[in-house]
Amino acid sequence: MGIDLRRLPNLDYPIVRSQYTGLDLPWGSEIILEGVIKGRLREMEGPFGEFTGHYSGARRMPVVEITRMSYRQNPLFEHLYLGMPWTEIDYLMGVNTSAPLYVQLKQNFPEIVAVNALYTHGLVVVISTKVRYGGFAKAVGLRAITTPHGLGYAKVVIVVDETIDPFDLNQVMWAISTKMHPAHDLVTIPGLSVLPLDPGSDPVGITHKLVIDATTPVAPETRGHYDQPLDSPMGTKDWEKRLQEMLHGR
Repeated sequence: MGIDLRRLPNLDYPIVRSQYTGLDLPWGSEIILEGVIKGRLREMEGPFGEFTGHYSGARRMPVVEITRMSYRQNPLFEHLYLGMPWTEIDYLMGVNTSAPLYVQLKQNFPEIVAVNALYTHGLVVVISTKVRYGGFAKAVGLRAITTPHGLGYAKVVIVVDETIDPFDLNQVMWAISTKMHPAHDLVTIPGLSVLPLDPGSDPVGITHKLVIDATTPVAPETRGHYDQPLDSPMGTKDWEKRLQEMLHGR
């Protein structure tokens, strides 16, 4: 391949130096393209289908002149299908959107239970949290849109109780329909940043963001009447166990 196999020091990942260009290259790559970025030269690129389910449009982008291609014998070319959700990239990106938001929020709010930012890379985020006091859920939602990830994504944040599974949309929709009061629980922040690929942004890269508080009101918020939640009758689990045993012939 024309590559010096000596590794450079003090690097966690093995790096080699190309003897043709002197560039640092990741050792073990399937395919390596080396080239020259043409100064002050731009050409139209796109449009491309994006994770939002819309085309991104065309843009003037830098031009690279490829001077050398190196590859393994029978190299593997990895790629992902990207388009209207859900596609392969959505499943793979789920961890990269949910986990960082969870970690970032947990630093300020240890009450956070779980974060679901799977949908369109986190443009919609569902957060399950314990509620310390009235207005707490709104504070969580506002923090979510100002995290490193939320600044460019997190267009709609839905906050639910710790008893709600944020990955179960049936539970989330129930929480919105019964806990959320449109006059008290919607917080709209105008003119915030969002990734330019959001087709709803206007102008491009700017949008209003929305926090939906779908948690049970606690003091000093005393509105509504949530003191009689529906629960399973006593002995339900025992009957479920007996019925399961009957169905399986035990």
